[in-house]
Amino acid sequence: MKTNKLILIGAGPGAEDLITLRALEKLQKAKVILYDALVSEKLLEFAPDALKIFVGKRGGKPSFTQEKINQLIVSYALVYGEVIRLKGGDPFIFGRGLEEIFFAKKHGIETEVIPGISSATGLTALNQVSLTHRE
Repeated sequence: MKTNKLILIGAGPGAEDLITLRALEKLQKAKVILYDALVSEKLLEFAPDALKIFVGKRGGKPSFTQEKINQLIVSYALVYGEVIRLKGGDPFIFGRGLEEIFFAKKHGIETEVIPGISSATGLTALNQVSLTHRE
């Protein structure tokens, strides 16, 4: 019996080399990827055979509603068995990741989360700014 699954992946703070190995392995096997505006498009090159659908939002420009994105997740999971939702940074910080998980589960779709390097800590580290320096 086919398992339908949503894999929610955090793509990190923008540089394609800041993605986790687990996320990279999933991308290489991907059938469908729904990706956001803040995701490095170079990451999509790791999934040459996947159907790639841009669902990102940019202020003032036409974009998918969250409801439509949720419906796409369910539809593609049911057709292909697995769909990857690739989101910039950490999917649970302003990313509506939990809404997408709840919607998928409500429709009987399994979920997996592969956290990304959070922009909140990743960008500060890249710029050598300590969040907890003793002085």
